[in-house]
Amino acid sequence: MKNVFLTLLLLFQLGLAFAQNETGIKGMVLESKTQKPLAFVVVSIQNTTLMQLTTTDGEFAFENLTEGDYLILLHSQGFKDALIPVSIISGQILDLGTIMLEEDQISEVQTSIIRLFDNDLSEDNSGSESTSGLLQSSKDAFQQAAAFNWGQARFRIRGLDSENATTMINGIAMNKLYDGRPQWSNWGGLNDATRNQEFSIGTAPSDYTFGGILGTQEINTRASTYRTGSRITVSGTNTNYSWRTMGTYASGMGNSGWAFVVSAGKRLAQEGHFEGTTYDASSLFMSVEKKLTDSHSLNFTGFYTPNTRGKNSPNTDEVTQLTSVNYNSYWGYQDGKKRNARNKTIEEPILMLNHFFKINDHTNLNSGLMYQFGKIGNSNIDYQSANSPDPTYFRKLPSYYTSLYARDNGEYSGEFTPDYENAEKSRILFLANQQIDWNAMYQANQNPILDGNGNISGYEAAISHYVLYEDRTDDKTMVASSIFNTQLNENLIVNAGASFRNLKSHNYQKLLDLLGGAYFEDIDGFYSGNQAQSDLNNPNRQVAGGDAYGYNYNYVANTLDAFSQFKFSYDKVDFYLAQSFTSTNYQREGLYKNGIYETISFGKSEKLQFENFGFKGGLTYKLSGKQLLTFNGAHLTKAPTIRNSFPNSRLNNSIVNGLQSENINSLDASYIYRAPKLKARLTAYYTTIKDATKTSFFYAEGIFDNGAGYTNTNAFVSQTLTHLDKKNMGAELSFEYQWSATIKSSFSAAYGQHTYDSNPDLSINNDAVATVENTNPSFDFGTTLLKNYKQAGMPQQAYALGIEYRDPKYWWISSNINYLADNYIDVSPISRTSHFYTNPASGFPFPEATEERAAELLKQQQFDAVVLLNIIGGKSWRIRGKYLGLFVSINNVLDTKYKTGGYEQARNANFRQLNQDVSSGTPSFGNKYFYGYGRTYFVNLSFNL
Repeated sequence: MKNVFLTLLLLFQLGLAFAQNETGIKGMVLESKTQKPLAFVVVSIQNTTLMQLTTTDGEFAFENLTEGDYLILLHSQGFKDALIPVSIISGQILDLGTIMLEEDQISEVQTSIIRLFDNDLSEDNSGSESTSGLLQSSKDAFQQAAAFNWGQARFRIRGLDSENATTMINGIAMNKLYDGRPQWSNWGGLNDATRNQEFSIGTAPSDYTFGGILGTQEINTRASTYRTGSRITVSGTNTNYSWRTMGTYASGMGNSGWAFVVSAGKRLAQEGHFEGTTYDASSLFMSVEKKLTDSHSLNFTGFYTPNTRGKNSPNTDEVTQLTSVNYNSYWGYQDGKKRNARNKTIEEPILMLNHFFKINDHTNLNSGLMYQFGKIGNSNIDYQSANSPDPTYFRKLPSYYTSLYARDNGEYSGEFTPDYENAEKSRILFLANQQIDWNAMYQANQNPILDGNGNISGYEAAISHYVLYEDRTDDKTMVASSIFNTQLNENLIVNAGASFRNLKSHNYQKLLDLLGGAYFEDIDGFYSGNQAQSDLNNPNRQVAGGDAYGYNYNYVANTLDAFSQFKFSYDKVDFYLAQSFTSTNYQREGLYKNGIYETISFGKSEKLQFENFGFKGGLTYKLSGKQLLTFNGAHLTKAPTIRNSFPNSRLNNSIVNGLQSENINSLDASYIYRAPKLKARLTAYYTTIKDATKTSFFYAEGIFDNGAGYTNTNAFVSQTLTHLDKKNMGAELSFEYQWSATIKSSFSAAYGQHTYDSNPDLSINNDAVATVENTNPSFDFGTTLLKNYKQAGMPQQAYALGIEYRDPKYWWISSNINYLADNYIDVSPISRTSHFYTNPASGFPFPEATEERAAELLKQQQFDAVVLLNIIGGKSWRIRGKYLGLFVSINNVLDTKYKTGGYEQARNANFRQLNQDVSSGTPSFGNKYFYGYGRTYFVNLSFNL
């Protein structure tokens, strides 16, 4: 018995000794308002590999730590980060007790506001938006400033478009194969349903994909990861839409193993900020998860967000001075109501099935299937044997009479005397008829009915001279993907994945409205004989509403992507290496045998095939628990998009000459300091994109220089640049300081030099000069001197200074002032070729052309710098255990008028035309501009149940 007692005593003492040697930290995370535990909060020890999620009871614990000072970071989507300094003593477990996370109302509602600025300003028929919402929810002060404060001025991070980023939902890439950009509107209005997001910035590693050089955004819609409860939101604004309602419910994972989330919303405006811009959008979302076992779960996600919005026109300075910066030429009154001729409609439901397989505590496999279908339409007015319905058509403006524009096929006609009398008449007439005349178009499409006395007794439908149509894209996309993640040991994490995408895209011109007429002829009125026929297989068709006409073709595309990534973590150094492989093929299939391109329009084109590779790596050196140095580098090639591969896809199967993959290199280095009161980041970056291809489209009406002489052109013209190089370099600064528990200030800065770095080759495809002998009229303009011109459409300098006050009684207010500069016009490449100096009528140089004057005429316009002041604030209340939140923002408080972008018109393609037009002081073909919003407000009222 004595021996047993001694043995037990010895075991107790050994256990006590081991217990005393345990070193670690533990705590519990609660929501500050409800005092309820928060599950799935990411708790990490900064500058180490240690990370875990809180349990359903909100608890976490780290064991076997070494003695020292640490920073504990707690992060959960929708809450303010908590950064807690701790000191660990050997042999002790430090209990942090309860840690309160406060809801981050600013970030929550800023996501909604960012969406307000996501207009697609391009006038092409791209199905996706060019403005990137990437990184909008990042906690970095710079990313917040870039998205929220500078986004209204079209700022782009590092000067890169969204095609250089990867947007994913449940591990499936959402970037369109047509142009490489995500279609943000496909999940617009689902702010609560898409709030669970992860980001990687630049070429930093992502657990889901190799990614682009701008970064990766992963949206997680797995039903069990949503915060349980209901939320109802009502918003009002004077931007794109007037009001919005949204409701979301998440059940959480029940004992039955089921979890589901539903969300619905509506956004509406009779008229947005710009005249005649209507807005009508609905949003439906559902996610259902079934937990099959502890290791297997199935999740279905489906969302449908049909939306239609009226576009606003770019305008010349002449038009803006006659009207206002909010003027929009795309609408007119019909029966007393405003009707916009150019509407963008998107209806693309997405269905997604994911299998989540937890192989063990360190290994996971996520496999998914996605099917997307639906339509994108961009409407416009088509007309035959009639005058242009555009109220801003150059012949309807005063400048047509006051400019010195040559209207004699390029031959110099001597001194031209401005006709001020007719200019004044034109001004008065324009101001009286500054919108589309729908009634006049209806009358033009009808014949009068005469009674026995020769009087008009009514009207009957006749051949339509004017119709409303839409450029239509019906896509069907299927995706299969799988992502594997495993932690092999405490130092190495391996990520790998593969995906296959198949696209069948039907593109055609669809007649929407005969505008009172009986039928419309499916011919091109500027041609005769076979060349006038849209489809020689069905000639002389008479089309009605709902019919396809004009052009009709399919795209078929397939891509196979694979990547692997190795992340190594050690006490002082972390580094990663990643590789990718992509196989891409495209093919066009013409469904019409076009009369202009009889031999190359019908049937299948040559199949384009590209194989591309990518390599990237990075290093993080830990100077201390608060300071980091990071370095990232990437080299990759990328296939040209479908949009840039077929220069005249509407009418024929031709392929861009010299088409090749882009060659991309990216480097960045950062110093990061993170402490409870001070957070700062300084980043320098350098990026080159070589051998890019860029195809753009415009309608050339009237006399156009095709490079071999003037031709009377009324045709859809495509312009293609090949061997286009870009260079983007600059620096980013983020600084945030918590002066006290209630006051915080921040400063963010971006300085960039984003230029063209080559003189690319330029070719023009002009249908108007196609003949039976010349079935592919692509004119080689040689090189265009774009090197050192600035990349357009974005401020290259941006600065933001902000201050915020948060009261302990749950109200807050903040303000920021922003300075944006170095924004440039998009230049016309045609004007920078050698043809600019040559008289196409004679083939000899213009005698009056000098290098000095040409330099003045071709100088890239720089927009004025702009200062924008924003104020935001809010308050929350607890009502019987529920929470009501109010958020108010006023952007551009000073109501500053400013240009966000624009482009040179390609009409004046030679020295004489441009010189005469500019010298008049009232050019007929001046630059066209887009304008930013004036003073706007956003009010958001949310109720959490």
